[in-house]
Amino acid sequence: MITMILRRNKLKIPSIITISTKAVIILSLTLILTYSTFVNLPNSFAQTTTGTNQTTSSLTSTATPPPPSSRPFPPPSAELSASQISASTNKTCRLIPSSMKLQGTPQQTEGPYFVDGMPNRSDIRSDPSDSSVQQGIPLHLVVHIYSIDNGSCTPLKGARVDIWHANSQGVYSGVKDQGTMGKKFLRGYQMTDNNGTVRFITIYPGWYQGRAIHIHDKVRTFNGSEKTLEWTAQIYFNNSINQQVSMQPPYSNHGPPQTTNEQDGIYTGASTDGMIPRNSGEHLMLNLTKDKQSYLGTFNIVLNSGQSSR
Repeated sequence: MITMILRRNKLKIPSIITISTKAVIILSLTLILTYSTFVNLPNSFAQTTTGTNQTTSSLTSTATPPPPSSRPFPPPSAELSASQISASTNKTCRLIPSSMKLQGTPQQTEGPYFVDGMPNRSDIRSDPSDSSVQQGIPLHLVVHIYSIDNGSCTPLKGARVDIWHANSQGVYSGVKDQGTMGKKFLRGYQMTDNNGTVRFITIYPGWYQGRAIHIHDKVRTFNGSEKTLEWTAQIYFNNSINQQVSMQPPYSNHGPPQTTNEQDGIYTGASTDGMIPRNSGEHLMLNLTKDKQSYLGTFNIVLNSGQSSR
């Protein structure tokens, strides 16, 4: 249009100016179209902000979730009892402020399935009778035993620590009613070393009717054949991790746990030594951390000489 007006007025414009004018007009139109498209982009690719400051595209919001076997494990449990916190896992034992009396880790019932005379072994997954191995998510269990007497806290060397628990389907070995008499899978003991520590390799336990998921543990000391100390309790797991594990094979064959910690009468009940009037299981939570495709569980047992001697 500008060129036409100039021609009508018989003005001669150099060709270089005419070309520049056209270039400016084309560039202006391009910028206008680009801005319009950019403004409308959020309407086409909406972003949804989550509570963890992450964003996910609405285009993937209807995607099929991954199958249970591929879901990541939940974060480690932060549930630690006062007794566990008071005894660190670095081969030392710290007492909480001196104005408070540390009574020791509370005890719970032995239960009906304890069998004495089990093998002295670290890896308890196999059965000595036929070498079969229990399947499940590996659990490396490290237990530290400390003795407290007159305000002194020291690792307990040479104590016998037994553990036993159900397999992925909620079945114990050595139980007639469950058809496992003569079997010894997921049972065994270790003697504490100079640091008061024992280590076991087992699997994440399964559940059975009426109980939350747990491991039984018993600590004994002997003077020759005479028993000088016995302490018995159960170790509990985080509810959310129990649910996640139940989605993995072989646990998924048994279905999700039917009883949470808070629904378990032993977990919510009093300790057998009279220390804790209710919810004694809160003081017996296993500290779990995920290690690739397995778990590492650490647990500290603090024994008060007056509490444990028999």
